Amino acid sequence: MREQPEQQAPPVQRLRIRYTKRGRLRFTSHRDFSRAFERALVRARVPVAYSSGFNPHPRISYAGAAPTGAASEAEYLEIGMAATVDPEGLGSALDEALPNGLDVVEVVVSGGGSLADRLEASHWRITLDAEPGQVETAVVAFLAAGEVVVERMTKKGLRTFDCRAAVVSLASHACPDRPGECAILDVVLRHGTPSVRPDDILAGLRGLAGLEVAAAPLHERLAQGPLDAKTGTVGDPLAHDRDTT
Repeated sequence: MREQPEQQAPPVQRLRIRYTKRGRLRFTSHRDFSRAFERALVRARVPVAYSSGFNPHPRISYAGAAPTGAASEAEYLEIGMAATVDPEGLGSALDEALPNGLDVVEVVVSGGGSLADRLEASHWRITLDAEPGQVETAVVAFLAAGEVVVERMTKKGLRTFDCRAAVVSLASHACPDRPGECAILDVVLRHGTPSVRPDDILAGLRGLAGLEVAAAPLHERLAQGPLDAKTGTVGDPLAHDRDTT
């Protein structure tokens, strides 16, 4: 009979971490980041708690990871600790252990509840090599449409869905440094199933209004958190934790 594994003690502290994906590190996949983060925990000698069972693993919960290739200022995860630590000190140690571009911005003690449930929407900035007037025309057509159907290849094959329903707000303006040949889209996307991504919005603009861009656009997530239904803005998911600790 196989010997039962030793049961691990439950975490004594839970920490929530906001981190970024910047520059070339935006091409880091979620799997690549998780490996880098676990190595950083070891290098920084973080007393992370482990799960029980025959294959214990660090108690890390990832929430709302950005697609590969997208930059982000608002990525989140939660870790369970085997010992109580100073959040600020842990943040500095992890930031030093991670490569530049994967940067720890803030660490707070969990105030309870589900972090994933607070990530209701994302605010994206999409920079396009396109004439601003054409982009604005496409945006007006998109917002006027009741439904914008797009296709995306997934692990289960080609999937068709409406990307319009997820759009809380969408606006465009010219790039300050290249006003005649570059445009910026500001879009707030409601999270759901299927998850609508910035490239789905561009596919919708292309299919609906024929908008074509000259080069690969830059997708940047500026914020991720609770959605204010009245203002259409995205709040801070860690605000509750700061207020309760």
